[in-house]
Amino acid sequence: MRIILLGAPGAGKGTIAKMLVEQYGIVQISTGDILRQAVKEGTQVGKKAAEYMNTGKLVPDEVIMDIIKERIAQPDCAKGLIFDGFPRTIPQAEALEKLLTANNMTIDAIINLEVPEDVVLKRLTSRRTCSNPDCQAIYNIYTMPPKKEGICDKCGSKLVQRDDETEEAIKVRLATYYEKTQPLIDYYKSNEAYFAVSSLIAQETFDEIVKRLKK
Repeated sequence: MRIILLGAPGAGKGTIAKMLVEQYGIVQISTGDILRQAVKEGTQVGKKAAEYMNTGKLVPDEVIMDIIKERIAQPDCAKGLIFDGFPRTIPQAEALEKLLTANNMTIDAIINLEVPEDVVLKRLTSRRTCSNPDCQAIYNIYTMPPKKEGICDKCGSKLVQRDDETEEAIKVRLATYYEKTQPLIDYYKSNEAYFAVSSLIAQETFDEIVKRLKK
C-alpha cells in the first residue's frame, strides 16, 4: 500500500497519516522529518541539505529527491509507505513518479484532505507544541488540552505557540499553499488513484479513507 496524502496546513495530515500507519503497518514519510534525520545522521545528502537549511534557504528538489531515494530503499518501506504532505509542486510530483517507477513502485491512492479555511485557522491558532526538542508533543487548547495548562503531559516542559501558527502567519502559509499546491491538485485529479475527503472529524475521515481503499 503506497499513499500520497495531500492537504493544506492544519488539514490533519499528520493525524490521518498516523492512523493509516497503524491500520496498514506502513511507513510514514514526512520530508521535514527525513530531512532533519539525514542532517542529524550526517549522511552525504544530509550535509548537502544542512548547507541550505543553515542559511535559511529552501532545500532544492534534487536534494529532497535524493533523501527520499535513500529512505524508500530501506527495508521497512517494502510493505508500504505514505507520503505526508509531499509532493507540493508538479515538478516534485513528476520527479517522484520517475523515482517510484525506477524502483518498480506504484501509488495506490492519492488522497486530498479538504477542510474550510476558518477551520484551519481555528485548529492551528489553538495548537500548542512542547518546547522540549526531544518531545515535541502537540496539543490543542480546545480539542486536546494538556492536563495542566501550558505544561506538557509527557515530559513536563512548557508548551509554546510556534511563530508560524499565529493567525497572520497561517494566512500567509495558506495563501502560499493554495498558490503552489492547487496546480498539483488539478494535476492529480485526472489520476484514477486520486480522491478527496472532508477532513473535519479525524475518525470519520479515516473511516471514509479505509472504505475507499477497500474498493
